[in-house]
Amino acid sequence: MDLWLLWLIVAAVLAVAEIFTLTAALGMLSVAALVTAVGAAIGLPLPFQLLVFAVVATITLLFVRPLAVRHVLQPQATRFGIDALIGRAAYVVSEVSGLGGRVRIDGEEWTARAYDETLVIPPGKTVDVVEISGTTAFVYPRD
Repeated sequence: MDLWLLWLIVAAVLAVAEIFTLTAALGMLSVAALVTAVGAAIGLPLPFQLLVFAVVATITLLFVRPLAVRHVLQPQATRFGIDALIGRAAYVVSEVSGLGGRVRIDGEEWTARAYDETLVIPPGKTVDVVEISGTTAFVYPRD
């Protein structure tokens, strides 16, 4: 069996292992094996293949992996969907209590309940959206 094919198999095995571990280290080693497979295909002798593997693996593990890990671990920059509504101001359209009511959030009417079930919030008040569950906004008065 040709050496380039062995390096290609090693690269594939490392890539599959990376999918299951998500550490980015095995992915970098897979890239090094792939580059070494190209070197073996053009006729590099085995000692140089091992050198190519070691150099590429070292470079990717020391420089590329930290960038990839930092990128993956960054917190989500913006909230979207219903998560973006939490903390927004809403206008009470019909009386809101622990049982129900209606509020307007960014021009859309939502069913609402008071976050504190003992409160009754009259129409016309401004409230904050504390939580959203399904299609119901749980609100608390600003005052």
